[in-house]
Amino acid sequence: MNDFLQLAASRQSDRAYDMTRTVEPEKLERILAAACLAPSACNAQPWKFVVVMEPELSARVGKAAAGLGMNKFAKNAPVHILVVEESMNITSFLGAKIKGKYFPLIDIGIAAAHITLAAENEGLGSCILGWFDEKEIKKLVGIPAGKRLLIDITIGYPLKEKRKKSRKPKEKTISYNKY
Repeated sequence: MNDFLQLAASRQSDRAYDMTRTVEPEKLERILAAACLAPSACNAQPWKFVVVMEPELSARVGKAAAGLGMNKFAKNAPVHILVVEESMNITSFLGAKIKGKYFPLIDIGIAAAHITLAAENEGLGSCILGWFDEKEIKKLVGIPAGKRLLIDITIGYPLKEKRKKSRKPKEKTISYNKY
């Protein structure tokens, strides 16, 4: 198996982190560099990454991500990368109108994949969260009320062993030349 397939196979959603290990700033910088290299429609780069790594603030953001029994582990994530939707450029905006597709969501999904794979490459675990108290997190980190906080990606050293991935058979998810 080549290196990239091995990386993709080993990346998983980690929900338990070693709180005794600090995520090194240089690893975060490489992860963020990979995120910034993600492709986007018309090179709009419609994102801002807010990195929360100060322990007390990280715990408060994690608490705002845990609710109704969801994401309890987020309180113990040492790092949160909050992905905020920013404006499209005019070319992406026009393309979105003509084609009826909202490109920023696609672009941010690609950036999130870059972040999680880069984290795995650095020996770190990650988990993409969509369930959180958006208003509270925006207040905690000063995201303007008019902006959308789309995802919270937790980062840290995983505590648990890798799991075997369960995927649908390829015949159900891949076809060639026709549906």
